[in-house]
Amino acid sequence: MNKQSFLYRAFDLYYEGFKNMTLGRTLWTIILIKLFIMFAILKVFFFPNFLKKHAESGAEPDYVATEMIERATTP
Repeated sequence: MNKQSFLYRAFDLYYEGFKNMTLGRTLWTIILIKLFIMFAILKVFFFPNFLKKHAESGAEPDYVATEMIERATTP
């Protein structure tokens, strides 16, 4: 790859920046741990699979359409 190309210079900028980081590594570790907690652990406890409980397998689109129509027409 040509060393004057934009992609090479952008990659080199980020590569050198992350390689020489000291405090940033700790902050990135904290950020990744928080993201893991938010998306892996909280999803299990606070966002159950509602369609799996209420709709039959393969009929999920029909269930959603029916619920949307009923809720839109009910005052």
